[in-house]
Amino acid sequence: MNELPQQLANGLILGAMYGLIAIGYTMVYGIVQLINFAHGEIFMVGGFGALTVYLWMPDGFALGAAVPLMILGGIVVSVAVATAAERFAYRPLRGAPRLAPLITAIGLSIVLQQIVWMWYPDAKKDHPFPQFEGGPIDIFGASIQRGDLFVLIAAPLCMFALGLFVTKTRSGRGMQATAQDPDTAKLMGVNTDRIIVMAFAIGAAFAAIAAVAYGLKNGQVGFRMGFLMGLKAFTAAVLGGIGNIYGAMLGGIVLGVAESLATGYIGDIPGMDLFGGGAWKDVWAFTLLILVLLFRPQGLLGERVADRA
Repeated sequence: MNELPQQLANGLILGAMYGLIAIGYTMVYGIVQLINFAHGEIFMVGGFGALTVYLWMPDGFALGAAVPLMILGGIVVSVAVATAAERFAYRPLRGAPRLAPLITAIGLSIVLQQIVWMWYPDAKKDHPFPQFEGGPIDIFGASIQRGDLFVLIAAPLCMFALGLFVTKTRSGRGMQATAQDPDTAKLMGVNTDRIIVMAFAIGAAFAAIAAVAYGLKNGQVGFRMGFLMGLKAFTAAVLGGIGNIYGAMLGGIVLGVAESLATGYIGDIPGMDLFGGGAWKDVWAFTLLILVLLFRPQGLLGERVADRA
Protein backbone atom coordinates (compact mmCIF):
# COMPACT_ATOMS: atom_id res chain seq x y z
CA MET A 1 0.00 0.00 0.00
CA ASN A 2 2.96 2.32 0.47
CA GLU A 3 3.52 2.13 -3.27
CA LEU A 4 -0.07 3.02 -4.15
CA PRO A 5 0.40 6.83 -4.49
CA GLN A 6 3.38 6.25 -6.79
CA GLN A 7 1.51 3.73 -8.93
CA LEU A 8 -1.50 6.04 -9.21
CA ALA A 9 0.74 8.95 -10.18
CA ASN A 10 2.48 6.84 -12.82
CA GLY A 11 -0.87 5.75 -14.20
CA LEU A 12 -2.21 9.29 -14.25
CA ILE A 13 0.83 10.56 -16.17
CA LEU A 14 0.63 7.74 -18.70
CA GLY A 15 -3.14 8.05 -18.99
CA ALA A 16 -2.98 11.79 -19.65
CA MET A 17 -0.71 11.10 -22.63
CA TYR A 18 -3.05 8.40 -23.91
CA GLY A 19 -5.98 10.77 -23.51
CA LEU A 20 -4.36 13.61 -25.46
CA ILE A 21 -3.67 11.28 -28.38
CA ALA A 22 -7.09 9.60 -28.12
CA ILE A 23 -8.88 12.93 -28.62
CA GLY A 24 -7.61 12.95 -32.22
CA TYR A 25 -9.14 9.53 -32.87
CA THR A 26 -12.43 10.40 -31.28
CA MET A 27 -12.87 13.82 -32.95
CA VAL A 28 -12.26 12.46 -36.44
CA TYR A 29 -14.50 9.46 -35.84
CA GLY A 30 -17.25 11.59 -34.31
CA ILE A 31 -17.42 13.81 -37.41
CA VAL A 32 -16.56 11.60 -40.41
CA GLN A 33 -16.88 8.08 -38.92
CA LEU A 34 -13.25 7.33 -39.82
CA ILE A 35 -10.73 5.44 -37.69
CA ASN A 36 -7.55 7.31 -38.55
CA PHE A 37 -4.94 4.64 -37.84
CA ALA A 38 -2.24 7.01 -39.08
CA HIS A 39 -2.82 9.18 -36.01
CA GLY A 40 -0.07 7.37 -34.08
CA GLU A 41 2.42 8.45 -36.73
CA ILE A 42 1.09 12.01 -36.60
CA PHE A 43 1.98 11.86 -32.90
CA MET A 44 5.42 10.56 -33.86
CA VAL A 45 6.21 13.29 -36.42
CA GLY A 46 5.15 15.88 -33.84
CA GLY A 47 7.84 14.54 -31.52
CA PHE A 48 10.46 14.83 -34.24
CA GLY A 49 9.25 18.33 -35.10
CA ALA A 50 9.67 19.41 -31.48
CA LEU A 51 13.12 17.81 -31.30
CA THR A 52 14.20 19.57 -34.51
CA VAL A 53 13.24 22.96 -33.07
CA TYR A 54 15.32 22.23 -29.97
CA LEU A 55 18.34 21.17 -32.03
CA TRP A 56 18.16 24.42 -34.00
CA MET A 57 18.40 26.49 -30.83
CA PRO A 58 21.75 27.91 -29.67
CA ASP A 59 23.70 26.03 -27.03
CA GLY A 60 22.79 26.94 -23.48
CA PHE A 61 19.18 27.88 -24.31
CA ALA A 62 17.07 27.17 -21.20
CA LEU A 63 14.77 24.19 -21.62
CA GLY A 64 11.94 25.98 -19.80
CA ALA A 65 11.99 28.70 -22.45
CA ALA A 66 12.51 26.17 -25.24
CA VAL A 67 9.49 23.97 -24.45
CA PRO A 68 6.83 26.43 -25.75
CA LEU A 69 8.79 26.77 -29.00
CA MET A 70 9.16 22.99 -29.22
CA ILE A 71 5.42 22.58 -28.72
CA LEU A 72 4.78 25.10 -31.48
CA GLY A 73 7.20 23.31 -33.82
CA GLY A 74 5.63 19.93 -33.09
CA ILE A 75 2.13 21.30 -33.64
CA VAL A 76 3.09 22.87 -36.98
CA VAL A 77 4.52 19.58 -38.27
CA SER A 78 1.68 17.39 -36.96
CA VAL A 79 -1.06 19.71 -38.21
CA ALA A 80 0.59 20.02 -41.63
CA VAL A 81 0.80 16.24 -41.99
CA ALA A 82 -2.74 15.64 -40.68
CA THR A 83 -4.39 18.25 -42.90
CA ALA A 84 -2.44 17.04 -45.96
CA ALA A 85 -3.58 13.49 -45.19
CA GLU A 86 -7.19 14.63 -44.94
CA ARG A 87 -7.02 16.58 -48.20
CA PHE A 88 -5.17 14.10 -50.38
CA ALA A 89 -5.76 10.68 -48.81
CA TYR A 90 -9.14 10.74 -47.04
CA ARG A 91 -11.28 13.36 -48.77
CA PRO A 92 -11.28 11.60 -52.18
CA LEU A 93 -12.55 8.46 -50.39
CA ARG A 94 -15.29 10.15 -48.38
CA GLY A 95 -18.08 8.48 -50.34
CA ALA A 96 -16.28 5.14 -50.68
CA PRO A 97 -17.05 1.99 -48.66
CA ARG A 98 -15.65 2.20 -45.12
CA LEU A 99 -12.99 -0.40 -45.79
CA ALA A 100 -11.24 1.84 -48.36
CA PRO A 101 -10.31 4.75 -46.00
CA LEU A 102 -9.43 2.24 -43.28
CA ILE A 103 -6.88 0.52 -45.54
CA THR A 104 -5.65 3.93 -46.68
CA ALA A 105 -5.08 4.97 -43.05
CA ILE A 106 -3.02 1.84 -42.37
CA GLY A 107 -0.99 2.41 -45.54
CA LEU A 108 -0.44 6.07 -44.65
CA SER A 109 0.80 5.02 -41.21
CA ILE A 110 3.44 2.80 -42.79
CA VAL A 111 4.42 5.50 -45.30
CA LEU A 112 4.92 8.16 -42.61
CA GLN A 113 6.99 5.80 -40.52
CA GLN A 114 9.21 4.93 -43.47
CA ILE A 115 9.60 8.58 -44.51
CA VAL A 116 10.94 9.49 -41.08
CA TRP A 117 13.14 6.39 -41.02
CA MET A 118 14.66 7.19 -44.41
CA TRP A 119 14.92 10.98 -44.41
CA TYR A 120 15.33 12.20 -40.83
CA PRO A 121 19.06 12.30 -39.98
CA ASP A 122 20.16 9.17 -38.16
CA ALA A 123 16.55 8.12 -37.47
CA LYS A 124 17.42 4.41 -37.47
CA LYS A 125 18.10 4.76 -33.74
CA ASP A 126 16.19 6.61 -31.03
CA HIS A 127 17.15 10.27 -30.63
CA PRO A 128 17.86 11.73 -27.17
CA PHE A 129 15.23 14.26 -26.06
CA PRO A 130 16.11 17.12 -23.68
CA GLN A 131 15.36 16.64 -20.00
CA PHE A 132 14.73 19.08 -17.16
CA GLU A 133 17.53 19.30 -14.64
CA GLY A 134 16.92 18.61 -11.00
CA GLY A 135 15.57 15.73 -8.97
CA PRO A 136 11.99 14.51 -8.66
CA ILE A 137 9.31 16.38 -6.74
CA ASP A 138 7.36 14.71 -3.92
CA ILE A 139 3.59 15.25 -4.26
CA PHE A 140 1.22 13.44 -1.87
CA GLY A 141 3.74 10.68 -1.32
CA ALA A 142 4.51 10.16 -5.01
CA SER A 143 7.84 10.99 -6.60
CA ILE A 144 7.20 12.83 -9.89
CA GLN A 145 9.91 13.77 -12.36
CA ARG A 146 9.97 17.39 -13.45
CA GLY A 147 9.28 16.46 -17.07
CA ASP A 148 6.15 14.54 -16.02
CA LEU A 149 4.64 17.69 -14.53
CA PHE A 150 4.28 18.99 -18.09
CA VAL A 151 1.59 16.49 -19.10
CA LEU A 152 -0.20 16.80 -15.74
CA ILE A 153 -0.60 20.53 -16.42
CA ALA A 154 -1.08 20.37 -20.20
CA ALA A 155 -3.80 17.68 -20.29
CA PRO A 156 -6.44 19.46 -18.14
CA LEU A 157 -5.68 22.81 -19.81
CA CYS A 158 -6.15 21.26 -23.26
CA MET A 159 -9.41 19.60 -22.24
CA PHE A 160 -10.73 22.82 -20.72
CA ALA A 161 -9.83 24.82 -23.84
CA LEU A 162 -11.35 22.22 -26.16
CA GLY A 163 -14.55 22.08 -24.11
CA LEU A 164 -14.93 25.86 -24.34
CA PHE A 165 -14.19 25.79 -28.07
CA VAL A 166 -16.75 23.08 -28.83
CA THR A 167 -19.54 24.58 -26.73
CA LYS A 168 -18.97 28.33 -27.00
CA THR A 169 -17.68 29.10 -30.48
CA ARG A 170 -19.37 29.16 -33.87
CA SER A 171 -16.88 26.66 -35.28
CA GLY A 172 -17.44 24.36 -32.30
CA ARG A 173 -21.18 24.41 -32.86
CA GLY A 174 -20.48 23.70 -36.52
CA MET A 175 -18.52 20.63 -35.42
CA GLN A 176 -21.44 19.42 -33.35
CA ALA A 177 -23.86 19.97 -36.22
CA THR A 178 -21.58 18.18 -38.69
CA ALA A 179 -21.19 15.26 -36.31
CA GLN A 180 -24.97 14.94 -35.92
CA ASP A 181 -25.95 15.28 -39.58
CA PRO A 182 -23.40 16.54 -42.13
CA ASP A 183 -25.91 16.86 -44.97
CA THR A 184 -28.31 19.00 -42.97
CA ALA A 185 -25.41 21.04 -41.57
CA LYS A 186 -24.27 21.77 -45.12
CA LEU A 187 -27.78 22.92 -46.07
CA MET A 188 -27.74 25.26 -43.07
CA GLY A 189 -24.58 26.96 -44.34
CA VAL A 190 -21.93 25.05 -42.41
CA ASN A 191 -18.74 24.53 -44.40
CA THR A 192 -18.33 20.84 -43.56
CA ASP A 193 -15.00 20.51 -45.38
CA ARG A 194 -13.52 23.25 -43.20
CA ILE A 195 -14.99 21.64 -40.07
CA ILE A 196 -13.47 18.26 -40.94
CA VAL A 197 -10.05 19.82 -41.56
CA MET A 198 -10.39 21.60 -38.21
CA ALA A 199 -11.09 18.29 -36.44
CA PHE A 200 -7.98 16.75 -37.98
CA ALA A 201 -5.91 19.81 -37.03
CA ILE A 202 -7.06 19.93 -33.40
CA GLY A 203 -6.45 16.22 -32.95
CA ALA A 204 -2.98 16.59 -34.48
CA ALA A 205 -2.14 19.54 -32.21
CA PHE A 206 -3.08 17.52 -29.13
CA ALA A 207 -0.99 14.61 -30.41
CA ALA A 208 2.02 16.92 -30.79
CA ILE A 209 1.63 18.11 -27.20
CA ALA A 210 1.49 14.47 -26.11
CA ALA A 211 4.66 13.80 -28.14
CA VAL A 212 6.52 16.52 -26.26
CA ALA A 213 5.29 14.99 -23.00
CA TYR A 214 6.46 11.56 -24.19
CA GLY A 215 9.92 12.91 -24.98
CA LEU A 216 10.24 14.72 -21.67
CA LYS A 217 9.15 11.58 -19.81
CA ASN A 218 11.22 8.97 -21.64
CA GLY A 219 14.21 11.05 -22.72
CA GLN A 220 14.04 9.92 -26.33
CA VAL A 221 11.89 9.78 -29.47
CA GLY A 222 12.02 7.21 -32.26
CA PHE A 223 10.26 6.46 -35.52
CA ARG A 224 8.58 3.39 -33.98
CA MET A 225 7.04 5.21 -31.02
CA GLY A 226 3.77 6.05 -32.77
CA PHE A 227 2.58 2.49 -33.35
CA LEU A 228 2.07 1.26 -29.79
CA MET A 229 1.11 4.68 -28.39
CA GLY A 230 -1.42 5.10 -31.19
CA LEU A 231 -2.85 1.66 -30.55
CA LYS A 232 -3.15 2.37 -26.84
CA ALA A 233 -4.76 5.74 -27.53
CA PHE A 234 -7.28 4.12 -29.86
CA THR A 235 -8.02 1.64 -27.08
CA ALA A 236 -8.54 4.57 -24.71
CA ALA A 237 -10.94 6.23 -27.18
CA VAL A 238 -13.01 3.04 -27.46
CA LEU A 239 -12.85 2.53 -23.71
CA GLY A 240 -14.23 5.98 -22.98
CA GLY A 241 -16.77 5.97 -25.82
CA ILE A 242 -15.61 6.61 -29.36
CA GLY A 243 -16.77 10.02 -30.54
CA ASN A 244 -16.85 11.51 -27.03
CA ILE A 245 -13.98 13.91 -26.34
CA TYR A 246 -14.39 13.71 -22.56
CA GLY A 247 -14.66 9.94 -22.82
CA ALA A 248 -11.33 9.85 -24.68
CA MET A 249 -9.53 11.52 -21.77
CA LEU A 250 -11.37 9.40 -19.20
CA GLY A 251 -10.54 6.25 -21.15
CA GLY A 252 -6.89 7.27 -21.31
CA ILE A 253 -6.67 7.84 -17.56
CA VAL A 254 -8.49 4.57 -16.76
CA LEU A 255 -6.20 2.70 -19.13
CA GLY A 256 -3.04 4.31 -17.75
CA VAL A 257 -3.99 3.68 -14.12
CA ALA A 258 -5.01 0.09 -14.90
CA GLU A 259 -1.66 -0.54 -16.62
CA SER A 260 0.27 0.91 -13.71
CA LEU A 261 -1.65 -0.99 -11.03
CA ALA A 262 -1.44 -4.24 -13.00
CA THR A 263 2.31 -3.80 -13.42
CA GLY A 264 2.78 -3.11 -9.72
CA TYR A 265 0.37 -5.58 -8.10
CA ILE A 266 -0.66 -8.47 -10.36
CA GLY A 267 2.61 -10.30 -9.67
CA ASP A 268 1.95 -10.14 -5.91
CA ILE A 269 -1.25 -12.18 -6.20
CA PRO A 270 -0.64 -15.86 -5.28
CA GLY A 271 -0.28 -17.92 -8.44
CA MET A 272 0.00 -14.82 -10.69
CA ASP A 273 3.72 -14.12 -10.28
CA LEU A 274 4.35 -14.98 -13.95
CA PHE A 275 1.86 -12.34 -15.13
CA GLY A 276 3.20 -9.28 -13.32
CA GLY A 277 5.76 -6.68 -14.30
CA GLY A 278 6.06 -4.39 -17.29
CA ALA A 279 6.18 -7.22 -19.84
CA TRP A 280 2.47 -7.94 -19.26
CA LYS A 281 1.14 -4.38 -19.01
CA ASP A 282 -0.07 -4.34 -22.64
CA VAL A 283 -1.90 -7.62 -22.13
CA TRP A 284 -3.79 -6.27 -19.12
CA ALA A 285 -4.62 -3.06 -20.98
CA PHE A 286 -6.33 -4.94 -23.78
CA THR A 287 -7.95 -7.34 -21.32
CA LEU A 288 -9.57 -4.31 -19.71
CA LEU A 289 -10.79 -3.15 -23.13
CA ILE A 290 -12.34 -6.57 -23.84
CA LEU A 291 -14.13 -6.59 -20.49
CA VAL A 292 -15.55 -3.10 -21.03
CA LEU A 293 -16.72 -3.99 -24.53
CA LEU A 294 -18.36 -7.16 -23.24
CA PHE A 295 -20.33 -5.43 -20.50
CA ARG A 296 -20.62 -1.87 -21.88
CA PRO A 297 -19.92 -1.91 -25.63
CA GLN A 298 -20.68 1.82 -26.03
CA GLY A 299 -17.78 2.69 -23.72
CA LEU A 300 -17.70 4.29 -20.29
CA LEU A 301 -19.44 7.54 -21.30
CA GLY A 302 -21.12 6.21 -24.41
CA GLU A 303 -22.87 9.00 -26.24
CA ARG A 304 -21.08 11.44 -28.48
CA VAL A 305 -20.48 15.00 -27.27
CA ALA A 306 -22.37 16.24 -30.31
CA ASP A 307 -25.51 14.50 -29.12
CA ARG A 308 -25.54 16.67 -25.98
CA ALA A 309 -25.55 19.99 -27.81
